[in-house]
Amino acid sequence: MKSLERQLHFWLALSLIILMAIIWMTGNLAIRNLTENFAASRLQHDGESLIAALDFSRGSDARLRWRRLNQVYNQPYSGHYYIILIENNAAPLYSRSLWDSTLEIPTLSIGESRRLHLNGPSNQKLLVWVKGFRKQNVNFTLAIAEDLTAISEQQNHFQMYFAILALAGLAGLLAIQRVVVRRAVQKLGPVREEIRRLADGETGNLSEDVPSEVLPLVQEFNHLLLLMSRRVVRSRNALGNLAHALKGPLSFLVQYFDDQPSSSHSKQDTQAREQLERIEKLMERELKRARLVGKGVAGQQFDSQQELPDLIGLLRQIHAGRNLSIEYSIKNDIPLFGDREDMLELIGNLLDNACKWAASTVKCSVGDHDAIYRITIEDDGEGLSTSRLDELVKRGVRLDESTEGHGLGLAIVKDIVDLYDGNIEFNRSEKFGGLKVTVSLPR
Repeated sequence: MKSLERQLHFWLALSLIILMAIIWMTGNLAIRNLTENFAASRLQHDGESLIAALDFSRGSDARLRWRRLNQVYNQPYSGHYYIILIENNAAPLYSRSLWDSTLEIPTLSIGESRRLHLNGPSNQKLLVWVKGFRKQNVNFTLAIAEDLTAISEQQNHFQMYFAILALAGLAGLLAIQRVVVRRAVQKLGPVREEIRRLADGETGNLSEDVPSEVLPLVQEFNHLLLLMSRRVVRSRNALGNLAHALKGPLSFLVQYFDDQPSSSHSKQDTQAREQLERIEKLMERELKRARLVGKGVAGQQFDSQQELPDLIGLLRQIHAGRNLSIEYSIKNDIPLFGDREDMLELIGNLLDNACKWAASTVKCSVGDHDAIYRITIEDDGEGLSTSRLDELVKRGVRLDESTEGHGLGLAIVKDIVDLYDGNIEFNRSEKFGGLKVTVSLPR
């Protein structure tokens, strides 16, 4: 199952990690460029001092007025060096700080400049500024170098502290993100609760007091729910109205055949009377079904604690003339299960059949065990023989043809049980002596 909350956490976390990495790399690059530019500008200033101290009054034989130079260029391996490459002069000028070392410096034309990174004495990391000049009609290339090892170490420290700070910031942002995403997703909690209440029959539609992002979905769901409920009610009412409308004409036809002398009955008349009686029983069943189901929300789950007592009360009214004792027992902690209309039709048909054949007592028990719901109906009637019981459970045998009187009610029960991948058993009741029907439905 895909979790919207997990996907939000993943992609937002990934975005923050990439963002922090970009900030870290950009910050390090900016610091390196800043320090290098600062060092290069200082080298240029030193180069101007060197050019001012350089004298070509003797032609290409150059000399430096050393008093104008910074003494750092006279200290061996001080980290500050210069090299002057004079055109047509094989003897370049080196700073005393280089001692017996040298640097590979290219010869540049006038005005051309470069910035180089070279390894100096004692593996020093040198930044070298090189530029071509002309003074006193002499062309030369000046290179000024500075050791950046200390600055590089400071940059490495900065990178480490910046990385620690970035990781701490990332952890804080991820924690804040987790809280924000969770609070946003929790706003969908009322929608889940409304759906649960809808399934339990506690409400007829979903509340539209929801975030605007899911409001169209909730509105469309409510619209479909309203249409479905109207269609169910319309179909139920139409079926009941049709049965009521046909009951009068059929009663008249049955009475017409009853008034005919038995001697005048032909074979066709007998068959027509049987079919009329069959249609009358079907209508009675549909009317009884409408009364058993009553009014409820489409898709509502069956609450045995609430629905079964009402169903027993209705059956007591239907069979009031027989003074039947209709008892029931319900496990206290049994949860809701099945569709309300399906369960009412299933239990109602079984109880109605039991009431039809019972002598005085009918017992209904509802419970669950090992994730299996069990509905047991018993009566104290004559029961069925072993051969008839075997016929009832045969696959493909229509129940209305197996046993007279149980009719389509048991056929519908079998269809509902198959729909829920359940099982139905017919046995003789040990307690009452009549028929015992056990329906097992997996949770």
